[in-house]
Amino acid sequence: MSKEKKNLLRKSDFLTASSANIDEIYFPLSNNTQDEYQEKLGSPGEFPFTRGVHSKMYRSNLWTMRQYAGFATAEESNKRYKYLLAQGQTGLSVAFDLPTQIGYDSDSPEAAGEVGKVGVAIDTLADMEILFADIPLEQISTSMTINASAAVLLALYIAVAEKQGVKSDKLRGTIQNDILKEYISRGTYIYPPTQSMRIITDIFSFCKESVPLWNTISISGYHIREAGSTASEEVGFTLADGIAYVEAAIKSGLDVDEFAPRLSFFFNSFTDLFEEVGKFRAARRIWAKIMRERFQAKNPKSWMLRFHTQTAGSTLTAQQPDNNIVRVTIQALAAVLGGTQSLHTNSKDEALALPTEDSARIALRTQQVIAYESGVAETVDPLAGSYYVEATTDRIEKEAIEIIKKIDEIGGMVKAIEQGFVQASIQKSAYKYQQDIENQSRVIVGVNKFIIEEKPVENLLKIDESVEKNQILRLKKIKNSRDQNAVKEALVKLKSAAQGSDNLMPYILNAVKAYASIGEICNILREVFGEYKENIIL
Repeated sequence: MSKEKKNLLRKSDFLTASSANIDEIYFPLSNNTQDEYQEKLGSPGEFPFTRGVHSKMYRSNLWTMRQYAGFATAEESNKRYKYLLAQGQTGLSVAFDLPTQIGYDSDSPEAAGEVGKVGVAIDTLADMEILFADIPLEQISTSMTINASAAVLLALYIAVAEKQGVKSDKLRGTIQNDILKEYISRGTYIYPPTQSMRIITDIFSFCKESVPLWNTISISGYHIREAGSTASEEVGFTLADGIAYVEAAIKSGLDVDEFAPRLSFFFNSFTDLFEEVGKFRAARRIWAKIMRERFQAKNPKSWMLRFHTQTAGSTLTAQQPDNNIVRVTIQALAAVLGGTQSLHTNSKDEALALPTEDSARIALRTQQVIAYESGVAETVDPLAGSYYVEATTDRIEKEAIEIIKKIDEIGGMVKAIEQGFVQASIQKSAYKYQQDIENQSRVIVGVNKFIIEEKPVENLLKIDESVEKNQILRLKKIKNSRDQNAVKEALVKLKSAAQGSDNLMPYILNAVKAYASIGEICNILREVFGEYKENIIL
């Protein structure tokens, strides 16, 4: 073979999913001394937690297998939860429909055509009672993907538990409750930032006393990445959001070590396996330093970045959907190698519709095969010491810190969002990624290469139009049968509290116990706080 042919490369550029250069070969750093190792990596379960937040990681306990589910009615979703638990799922993760997410009742004009479509429809405590019927809440951990109306859904969950005889101090789970990323990338906000931050810190304070085992926020990079950010931007923007929440809580009078141990995070996992592993490791290291050095937290649990991972929905393709099983497997493996605490694996048909029971089972089985057959859970941080992974971890740490510094210079995350800095950065990265697909410098199997003729996919999950009609009828029945004076009194007291400075959670809890609806509660707060109007950034 000639020298020229031997030196031919498969392509001119070798880049990660975030367009970072990948060197041909990686060597140990010349100054890679024992001191540097301790500073950058340390031992698992110890500062700076690069190698994991627990000393034994999955040798002690596997991650929580928490499949995101919810559709149509509370009855249908309850059946799906019981099915997934019977198949070996170890935690619940609730998906709510769009009206529930933005604080509208199913009979509101704004909800028309959306009831039960992308998640379960919840209007009152009656729906929540059905959703968790025969599911022992003292034994299960529940995650709820809810943000603008998170306070109401948490109150509903507490009220349901009380009806089951479970005290709030026994409840375990998470509400996403991350409103800043809604302004950045997702859009299910209601109130302006200042008022939204007040609700979040009220939740922190209330849970500290009444629901101490609850994770009060899941600071989310997932949707930032889905909107098109790079891996480093996902880390930088997410941790900058975290800084804003910590600052708001301290400003409200909370001590950092009172709430920080219950903060949690939510990250995406793309198909670029090694970059994703480096991303998770870098995020832990940065957050540990932020909490110990910037906020002077004393409790080691305050330094820990605990996170849930979801595989990347934006990478799923409608073309050749069976390929998505392979993509999700790689993404789930990256999350596990990166040390996640819980994991949701997307189903193969989610680029086309909500997952069927069969596809949801395959997604869960993917986690179980990784957990029990792959061997990756048998040792802690198995990729540590890889020259490539360590170099990638360092690169993402450096780039993310630069992003955080830039946001600090602007005046913090709220101002950076208001000025459009974050949105513009994500748009630029998303545009670059799409250009790479269109010019085929980035191959998406079945989309821009290896294309075949395909028949329409059959047996997709469809939400029947009767769901909306029946949900509205049930809501009408509840509104007609409840104690109207109790509802009116609870809403009047909530409005007065919102106009003052009292913690809102006890008033919201009283309102949901009286069977006030989500729409009624959120509309009271709309009257006092107003609604946020987005500044369009082009």
